[in-house]
Amino acid sequence: METPRELFQIMTRRLGLLNKDCCSVGGCNLSATQSHLLYEIDRSHNPSMQQVAETLGTDITTFSRQVQSLVKMNLVNKTPDPTDRRIYNLSLTPEGKMVATTIDHQMNAYLNEAFSHMSEFEVETLLRSIKLFNEAMGKSSNCCAPVKG
Repeated sequence: METPRELFQIMTRRLGLLNKDCCSVGGCNLSATQSHLLYEIDRSHNPSMQQVAETLGTDITTFSRQVQSLVKMNLVNKTPDPTDRRIYNLSLTPEGKMVATTIDHQMNAYLNEAFSHMSEFEVETLLRSIKLFNEAMGKSSNCCAPVKG
């Protein structure tokens, strides 16, 4: 029988999380991190850089470089907050919105295709289980911490 680690290793590979580029839209090749950034910026209303970095569990220095790459690709706007010039807010450009929407459609199509090989009960059970596991990881003292060797 496969161990939990083996199951997660296989799932990580199948989701393409180890690939240098996770998605390509209109000539833009994006890493999984960049895709996550677009998703978080899109679902929030003008979030600050700090808010998105905390949501993703990323240190601000690494995060800042990723944001800068998306700004250079004309996918993200980075603007000073009108009430506090030390804070920068993020928003998607029209091109960024199109890319984020396209990735969302691609991911939903991929998941729906995978789910089509399962019964409705199995899909509901899987999604409930993922939700429970996400909640448990959120309570873990090791969540988002690097593995210490």
